[in-house]
Amino acid sequence: MNLLRIAIKSAKFRRTSLILTIFTIAISVALLLGVDKIRKESRSSLLNTVSQTDLIVGARSSPTNLLLYSVFRIGNATNNVSWETYEHFAEMEEVAWTVPISLGDSHRGFRVMGTTTDYFDFYRYGNRKPLVVDDGQRFDGVFETVLGADVANELDYSIGDEIIISHGLVSADFAGHDDKPFTVVGVLAKTGTPVDRTVHVSLAGIEAIHVDWQDGGRSSVTLDAEQALQLDLTPTAITAFLVGLENRAETFQVQRAINDYPDEPMSAILPGATLAEFWRTISTIEQILFVISGFVLVVGLLGMLTTILSTLNERRREIAVLRSIGARATHVVSLILLETLLVVVAGCVAGVGLVYGLLVLARPMVARRTGIDLAITWLDSTQLTIMFGVILSAVVVSLVPGVIAYRRSIQDGLALKV
Repeated sequence: MNLLRIAIKSAKFRRTSLILTIFTIAISVALLLGVDKIRKESRSSLLNTVSQTDLIVGARSSPTNLLLYSVFRIGNATNNVSWETYEHFAEMEEVAWTVPISLGDSHRGFRVMGTTTDYFDFYRYGNRKPLVVDDGQRFDGVFETVLGADVANELDYSIGDEIIISHGLVSADFAGHDDKPFTVVGVLAKTGTPVDRTVHVSLAGIEAIHVDWQDGGRSSVTLDAEQALQLDLTPTAITAFLVGLENRAETFQVQRAINDYPDEPMSAILPGATLAEFWRTISTIEQILFVISGFVLVVGLLGMLTTILSTLNERRREIAVLRSIGARATHVVSLILLETLLVVVAGCVAGVGLVYGLLVLARPMVARRTGIDLAITWLDSTQLTIMFGVILSAVVVSLVPGVIAYRRSIQDGLALKV
């Protein structure tokens, strides 16, 4: 008895309900794979916020706190790093480059970061991607600024506009540096990182707006922008700095030298290791996504089971006829299992096609809006395991209608119901 041919012919007579079942399975598989893709891309995006940076150095603090304020612009530093200390480590022969950063000011809810043009040369994100000035140019003058993509879009700024930086993280009239406006000279391309929500100015610019401020307030003697430019604007302190080494094999040696520096309490962290540790602390999100995936699978399987059970009554006579012409009970159960297998495999194939189709369509838009490049790759081991689990679970679930069909007698199917 050719069960495959019987299963295919039987499916043709019930194609409407089976197509709906296949569609349900396809949606479930697409959601499962989509959630897994989002989970992995979120983790990858977090871990790739900063790359090609060997060390992040700041005042003595916990690694997570140093990472949060220096990379994600969350929170504040416990203390500053003196300019002399920064120069000391920048001149070490093991150090290839350094990028100083100064935080503490804001503009309309966005963090302001003082740095040098080396920031645009050496900062990397994602898979070693450099920062790109999408419009305009890098800052060159003291009162020039380069905006992150989100800052320019949300505040509707363009090249040539003037902005006022506020002292501290709360924009208020009494804290604004109104007498020293900055001119927008560039806008960075979207990166999908905190860079997009940062206002970038020079270290000299940060010093210039604070020359007439003391202890968090304006001093009795005020200086305008022209007067500030006449002063020595070399920083006295910075918030942190990024370090790239000549040889990565010397990373731990340099890290130990910084952590043990006797003149000033310092902390040096490995961004990759600290990012991974930070992800583990927020792994609850990952677990929630896994739970959602499990519920999606359960809903899909219950939908399939409901469909099979709803059609089982319609197939009483069909099954009874098969039994009467010599089909064994095991043949009937195998037929149900085979039909289920065909439906689930078709649903899985359709679900994979749906995921890849959505990836192809959404990839340009996501890259443009978030800077995240959705990699279109073959299914990995985890996703193949998901597919195998869906198929296996569906086969197990199909045993329920198979057993029901097995226990029904021939007379039950052939008898006329009045």
